[in-house]
This record gives sequence, C-alpha cells and structure tokens, in this order.
Amino acid sequence: MQKQTPQSRIVTAEEGAHGQRLDNFLFSRLKGVPKSHVYRILRTGEVRVNGRRIKPDYRVEAGDEIRLPPLRQGEERAAETPGSRLQALIREAVLYEDDSLLVLNKPPGIAVHAGSGLRHGVIEILRALRPQQPFIELAHRLDRETSGCLLVAKTRPMLKALHDLLRQGGISKRYLALVKGRWRGGARSVTAALEKHAPRAGQRKVRVSEEGKSAATRFTPQQVYRDASLVQVELETGRTHQIRVHAAHIKHPLAGDDKYGDWEFNRRMKAQGLKRLFLHAHQMAFTLPGGRKIKLSAPLPADLQQVLDGLEM
Repeated sequence: MQKQTPQSRIVTAEEGAHGQRLDNFLFSRLKGVPKSHVYRILRTGEVRVNGRRIKPDYRVEAGDEIRLPPLRQGEERAAETPGSRLQALIREAVLYEDDSLLVLNKPPGIAVHAGSGLRHGVIEILRALRPQQPFIELAHRLDRETSGCLLVAKTRPMLKALHDLLRQGGISKRYLALVKGRWRGGARSVTAALEKHAPRAGQRKVRVSEEGKSAATRFTPQQVYRDASLVQVELETGRTHQIRVHAAHIKHPLAGDDKYGDWEFNRRMKAQGLKRLFLHAHQMAFTLPGGRKIKLSAPLPADLQQVLDGLEM
C-alpha cells in the first residue's frame, strides 16, 4: 500500500484562541512536535496567517486562517503521557479551583513546562490529567526547584485578567527563603536595578546594574538562627531571578543557590539535609475584576521544614 504524501492544512482560530501568541497556539495544535521544529517552520515562513508570513509573538484573532505545512510521518505523533507518579503529584497539589482558575502548590523538582531535555512540566501534566479541558495555560512561572503557589488559567479571559494584574502589580506575592547569616534589624527594601547578561557562552545570569530594569524586593526576618535566617520576601516587581540576585546583593544569598549563592554556606546547608534552593512561594492575594477576592497560602514543604528543625538558634 502506497503511503500518502503529507499535505498542508488550514486551521481556523476559534473564539477561545483570541489573543493567544501564535507560537503557543501552534504548540497546542501540534502535540508531540518539538518546539524547535515549530519555531523553524515559523522562521522559514512555512506557517502563514491569512496568507501572510508572521512572527511567533503575533496575537491570534478569532477567525484567523492559519496554514500549517506538511509534517513528515512521525513529527505529529501523540505526546508521551506523563507517568503516574507525576500525575499523582500534580493531582494532589491543587490548592484552589473554580470554573476559570486553578492554583497549585507546585512540588519542587518539576518545571512549569517541558523543554531543555524535560519531557513534561506542570502544564503538560495538567493537560494529560484533564484531556477534556479546552483551555489550560500558565499565568506565570516558578523556577523548577521553587515550590509553592502557581496560578493556572482555565479560560482566556481569566488568563488576560491575571496577566493584567501581574503587569500592574495587583497580585501580592510572598515567599519564604532561608538566607546566609544572622539578619540584623527589621525589614529591608532593596531597589537595585537588574539586567540579564551572559558572562560565558551558554550561560545566562542576572546582575545588579544601573543600566538594568527597575526591581523592588522587601525582606522581612521571620526567624534568626546561628548562621542563617528565615525571611519573608515580598515582590513588588517580577524580574528574572530577582529574589536570588537581590539577596546576594545585600550579602544574604539564598541557601542552595548554585548560581548566585555562597559555596561554603551551601555545603553546610546540604549537610543539614537541604537538597535544593530554599525558596517557597507561600502566599498570594489579589482581587479579580468584579471584586472577587482571592487569598491563598501554601504550607512550607516537609523537606524545607526538616532543614529548619535541624538548625541551631
């Protein structure tokens, strides 16, 4: 039997896709196709929107006709299903849910999305758990080793509302972090501007720089130990690695931070049982359009509490 030659096809964007980035729209339609391949067909102009070449950050409009190029056999295969352990972790991590919003207490060690050699992230696991849910998108991100409150939108209007709140500073986000040294005095605000740079090929870091973007972090001591302190951290802006860089800037780097931290302090904390970055998103509060107030708290995970229990005062 002769194999059929793959054909290009036209996909019409539905109302629920209105406002979605084109690359994200394609990821949701081309399950199992590597992201690198999706970006290649965008870059080479093989994807057309209403007959025109378009950039990955184009915002899809309802009714757009999107041409998808022929895909070789095996490229558009079904994505591998996340294992039962991962599914159970995410299923049990739900802190709050309604018709349009889902909030997880993200477990440490799980990225929010697949990539960089990872087959599954939180969003892929959620979609596997809820195959009938037409829309599931991350509203923001947490680093892989950071645990705690993670917002997931179940409708496009909710996603837009959350993005607007995040952009306007309308979401109060508080973290718990263990930092090096005995904290002196009370709360301290840090307003050092931050910029991304690449000190070596293939390495991306963030540093304090007058040329960077404004950033504001407030640290409040919760408990002081012999050579470490537990602090609550409030973010007034949301820059990449902001907490970690600002903490290191004031000479109180985070425990377990292998990029901006202190090697000797990390070694001592590892001896206390710390196996990851000590950073936990423990509280979120915001008011949705229409006046509905949401306030959530994620308890400190057992692995981090165990480290605290072993520290000397």
